[in-house]
Amino acid sequence: MEYLPNILFGVLLIAGIGFFSRNVNSLLRNIKLGKDVDVSDNKPQRWQNMARIALGQTKMVVRPVAGLLHIIVYLGFIIINIEVLEIIIDGLLGTHRVFAPLGSIYNFLIASFEILALLVIISVTAFWVRRNIIRLSRFIKPEMKGWPKKDGNMILYIEFVLMILFLTMNAADFQLQQLNAEHYTQAGAFPISQHLASLFQGMEVSSLIVIERTAWWLHIIGILVFLNYLYYSKHLHILLAFPNTYYGKVVPKGKFKNLDAVTDEVKLMLDPSADPFAAPAEDEGEPGKFGASDVSDLNWVQLLNAYTCTECGRCTDECPANQTGKKLSPRKIMMDTRDRLEEVGKNIEKNKGTFADDGKQLLDDYITREELWACTTCNACVQACPVSIDPLSIIMDMRQYLVMEQSSAPSELNNMMGNIENNGAPWPFNQMDRLNWAND
Repeated sequence: MEYLPNILFGVLLIAGIGFFSRNVNSLLRNIKLGKDVDVSDNKPQRWQNMARIALGQTKMVVRPVAGLLHIIVYLGFIIINIEVLEIIIDGLLGTHRVFAPLGSIYNFLIASFEILALLVIISVTAFWVRRNIIRLSRFIKPEMKGWPKKDGNMILYIEFVLMILFLTMNAADFQLQQLNAEHYTQAGAFPISQHLASLFQGMEVSSLIVIERTAWWLHIIGILVFLNYLYYSKHLHILLAFPNTYYGKVVPKGKFKNLDAVTDEVKLMLDPSADPFAAPAEDEGEPGKFGASDVSDLNWVQLLNAYTCTECGRCTDECPANQTGKKLSPRKIMMDTRDRLEEVGKNIEKNKGTFADDGKQLLDDYITREELWACTTCNACVQACPVSIDPLSIIMDMRQYLVMEQSSAPSELNNMMGNIENNGAPWPFNQMDRLNWAND
């Protein structure tokens, strides 16, 4: 019976990590459904982007209030997890505050954790107020109804409760230390929880131990639940922001991707020594599908983008099409891509590793043509994203499919392309007549 708590803790830890590993495998499988793309270029720039954007949070502070609050929560999440390491060791070995021999260093760490915990409580409360009372416009867009709104609030509740449990655990521990309770060694500095300890004045040692142990168990269980909840939440960006910023776009934002098949065709047309009637080489084969109509037509970086989306809405807030009342929301583009990818992943799991045609696709079933053609390709959404997501690349690939596979484009665009083909310019005048207006 003496080791029963340690055994239970070990089982809980293995189960939590096991479920997390399963979720990671599902995530990687879904991302790998995308087409391969070469992102091995400009490695120094990529490392710099990851350090500056993901670690340094430089794009978050463009909006100072939200940026500062996010940095506090971010630092709290990273640094307080050092304390989780101690909890895990204590849980497995049956020790209590195993790092206590560090002395003054330990006191400094615990004090830092407590201050950060209080700041996190204040920050998540402010975030909740912004979402639910002030109701900032970017949090009440149509795509944020239902689960997205619940998910955003759920994370805030979890973070709030975890910090309260941490401070309650420390407050009871501090009181037990003052009473020289067995097993509770004098260790740590408690600048916040010592003020909560007054709530436990006059309580028996046994009751304090129950409070401290209950908060300890609920805290670590909550962390393991949070870890496994990430896969189903927009907060997956906590883990994916780092690879996403590394693999983000490193060429100028206005530079669009050219199709190799089209580029080769143009080069052939411009080559005076080429035979236009020659049969294509056997190894060339037929050109593949142009553009994208479903998630499997996108590349794996685009699918990684979809899973990394924080649903913060900065992209939609900056989008000129959305500002003028158009249906386009870059955030919705990413959310729809992720939802469709999840649907495909579940289809594969259900059919034992193979995808069974479900009669759906990303185009039309999730993202409408009206949304795609509303985009002005201004890159405002790409610039605004705090974790280097590129919604425009998905929009352009789907437009490419509409034009090159279905010959489906707005009449204005078809007229323009016809004029370019016939007159060498977007205007309906041939080159000889183009300057006639100057004669008047």
